[in-house]
Amino acid sequence: MSTPTEVVQQAYAAFGRRDIPGILATLSDDVDWRFHASPSTGIPYGGKFTGKKAVEGWFATLAQNDDIQQFEPREFLEGPDHVTVLGWERVRPLPNGTVFDGEWVHVFTLKGGKISRWIGTADTAARQAAAK
Repeated sequence: MSTPTEVVQQAYAAFGRRDIPGILATLSDDVDWRFHASPSTGIPYGGKFTGKKAVEGWFATLAQNDDIQQFEPREFLEGPDHVTVLGWERVRPLPNGTVFDGEWVHVFTLKGGKISRWIGTADTAARQAAAK
């Protein structure tokens, strides 16, 4: 059986290939997916999403609104059933934003070898400024 970090790394590898079905394969059917961004940030993919179909829609919304040029998970902090990942990205908000660099934090909870919860946060102020 894979360790929690290995499962999370599989999901990131799929993301790097833009392989959404590959990401979904690492998730539980009833996954709880949350991206913390208040409506005032103007980030359209903020909110809570439940289940694989909703997460698939979340990735579609992300792709429609952000050109992710570089994405680097840099540090993996593993517990018995969770992994916190610290990372960095270079993004251009679509359609006409300017490129910005920012750090992010992702927290994964795993049950039965699958990701059952994901909580993400990033530098929403930097994205908001770049989108103008």
